Amino acid sequence: MRTRGAILLASIITGLALGYTVTNIGFGDYAELNRMFTFQDLRMFLSFAGAVVIIVCAFVLLRVRRTPGRIHAGVIPGAVLFGTGWAISGGCPAIPIIQVASGYLPALVTIVGVIVGIRLCRWANARYFHLDRGSCGL
Repeated sequence: MRTRGAILLASIITGLALGYTVTNIGFGDYAELNRMFTFQDLRMFLSFAGAVVIIVCAFVLLRVRRTPGRIHAGVIPGAVLFGTGWAISGGCPAIPIIQVASGYLPALVTIVGVIVGIRLCRWANARYFHLDRGSCGL
């Protein structure tokens, strides 16, 4: 029987293991991410590509089907903003947490930026755009 405590403990252990792994292979290092985005070192890029291939194969084997939905006007600008923020800050929203845990305190600025960006997105969508939030839960 699964209890809340057991699920929480499993989540903490899994998160710590992921953070440890990501840190030790260099994915939390700004310089490593910068080399990926400037195509100076393809190791990380190929790791991401390999992960995509693996998940596509798993979806095919498991016959996972997704009903196509419409792409609203906010997807492209949102993707551009997310990618730009990732390139500037040196990580997706999870990486700054790993960087802070590793002692790199300037990543706190990135975490604050993520929080402010989410709040600005919610505000702008509610006031101006009224876009379907879909599964994102803006």
